[in-house]
Amino acid sequence: MANTNTSKTNSDERIFGILSHVLGIFTGFIGPLIIMLVAKDKMARNHAKFALNWQLSVLIYSIVAGILIFVFIGTLLLAVIGVLNLIFCILAAVKASNNELWKYPLSIQFFKPE
Repeated sequence: MANTNTSKTNSDERIFGILSHVLGIFTGFIGPLIIMLVAKDKMARNHAKFALNWQLSVLIYSIVAGILIFVFIGTLLLAVIGVLNLIFCILAAVKASNNELWKYPLSIQFFKPE
């Protein structure tokens, strides 16, 4: 009976980990922030922290690229940031489905993992 409870907890942890990365694609930093605040499991919170770090970094990079639109390089940078966000979030979600933590490249570390 305890084994069933453990597998349910492991399954919930995995789902929260995957959701924290996938929600980042659609909601920016809001989805990972909510999961970080709601999740009780350490691994799920760590996934949410990595996703939140990345989404906050994307926000900062996008603001800088938005300013650089006036110098004609910002549009290209915004496109690159969008593609990287999609690719990195999918890679992190796949790693989370395998119960692995994946640190996003180019991510500024605002929240440290536990």
